[in-house]
Amino acid sequence: MAEITYVAKAQIERRKGPLRYAYLAGESNPITFSVHGAIAAHYGVNPADIGESHATTLDYLVAAVGG
Repeated sequence: MAEITYVAKAQIERRKGPLRYAYLAGESNPITFSVHGAIAAHYGVNPADIGESHATTLDYLVAAVGG
């Protein structure tokens, strides 16, 4: 078995509904996740309830894979 070279560690802080902060290695500020547009509508989230919209975890995943 190969030797483990890196273990990613992340801390998630849920704020309100879908609004949450992710604390990731290599980033000095937290990454803000939430919902927007069609995703908010799909989950029945009223944008007024969360304030400003932000990218979803799905958006980050797609960007990482497509990057």
